[in-house]
Formats: sequence, structure tokens, C-alpha cells
Amino acid sequence: MKSLKVIKVGGNVIDNEQNLSNFIDNFVQVKGPKILVHGGGKKASAMSRQMGVAPKMLQGRRVTDQETLEIVTMVYAGLINKNLVARLQSKQCNALGLTGADGNTIQAVKRPVKAVDYGFVGDLDHQSVNSQLLDTLLNDNICPVICAITHDKKGQLLNTNADTIATNLAIAMQNLYETSLIFCFEKSGVLRDPEDEKSYFPNISWQQYQQYKSEQIIKDGMIPKLDNAFEAIGAGVASIVIKHARNLNNDIGTTLYK
Repeated sequence: MKSLKVIKVGGNVIDNEQNLSNFIDNFVQVKGPKILVHGGGKKASAMSRQMGVAPKMLQGRRVTDQETLEIVTMVYAGLINKNLVARLQSKQCNALGLTGADGNTIQAVKRPVKAVDYGFVGDLDHQSVNSQLLDTLLNDNICPVICAITHDKKGQLLNTNADTIATNLAIAMQNLYETSLIFCFEKSGVLRDPEDEKSYFPNISWQQYQQYKSEQIIKDGMIPKLDNAFEAIGAGVASIVIKHARNLNNDIGTTLYK
């Protein structure tokens, strides 16, 4: 079975020109089929403020009203996505930028209102992913570049967490490939001490993760990222690593285990 790497790049890499340039150089060196997933929340929040719309976050998640949806669609699917595609093309990596609506790549369901109304936010699972379309692109040596906008196949775009998209892509594609999931961001891995880049855990098991959470060694925004990652491990994804974008092609980072 062929191998596939699903690589998610964080907004703090995208927003820094030097980090982004280094990441693109590293990404094009990754051999074999690969999919790039990106968000861009920091840039979306800055654009939102410029347009007089105050960003609203609850429990680390963006509340997406109609105005916010229009802004994140412009930023994710337009500005960031096409910039990444152009940068990859400049390095002879044939890339195609996609939202979930393009080719029905990812079909989501609007998050139901419970204690919190998140607005136009999409939830999904691995059955949301059009793996056949992605396989066709990969077999034509095209690298899909997928942003954090999905759709409900009823004409409604939805804002969807990019880590969740990457996780479900990796799970969905494992029927066709041996999939690896790599989260690239601005830290060396999962850190014991957030102020010390050298304090990253080389590996973390599910049991250790539960312990570190209870001890509040792992907390805040790292929790939803690791929840997504361990979900993918449980579903059979071959390997998952969380690392600094500059270390994409070396062994420095945190590997997750069952």
C-alpha cells in the first residue's frame, strides 16, 4: 500500500514570512503523495478587526456569524489558500487549492446549538471526505491544498476547525493509503514547559496524555489538538507527529502512541 502524508500547517507559521518560506521549502521536499491542510485564524481575526467586526471566541473556538463567515471565507479560501498554492507552484510542486465545496471534497453538518451557538460552524467525520476525488488528484501528482471552509451540500458554507479536517482526512484516506498525520506549528512539539522549546515530549501515549491533562501539564489549546490526534490513532492512522514546521523532515517532535 502506498503511503500518504497529511500535513497541517498552523496560522502562526503562515503569518510569519520567514517561517512560511522555510516551511514551503521543507514541504516540497516531502516525497510521495501529500495533502496540505491550513487554517489562518490569526489573519482572519486581524482582517475582521480591520472591517469593524470584533472576533468572538468561546472555549478556544471561533463563533461564526454571517459577517464572520464572509471574512473567514475570503481569508482562508482566497488570500491564504491561493498564496500557498502560488508558493508551491513556484517550487515546481503542482498544487490545487480547495474548499470543502470544491468537488464536494468535504461535506459537513452545521454544529447543533447546545449550550453555545457557534453559528456557521461545520462538524464532520471521516465519512464527510470525498476520498475518491483526492485519490484521483494524488494519482495525477497534484497536491491538494485544503482550507478550513466546508459546505453542507445545501448551498451553505461552514467554518471548520483545520485540525479536525486534517484528522478526518487522514482517517478517510487510510482505506487507500498508509496515512501519516503531521501537525506543524511554531513549537518543537508538545512541551512540558511552554517557555522551554527543549522540553518537548519525544512521545506520548494515550494513558500519559490523560495523566498530563489531569496534572495540567498539557492544557488550553493543546487539548483539542491532541484529542483530534488520538481520535485518528484510534481509527488506525499509522503515525501522528506534532512538531515545529522547520522540523518537518527530521525526527524532532512529539510522536503519539496508543
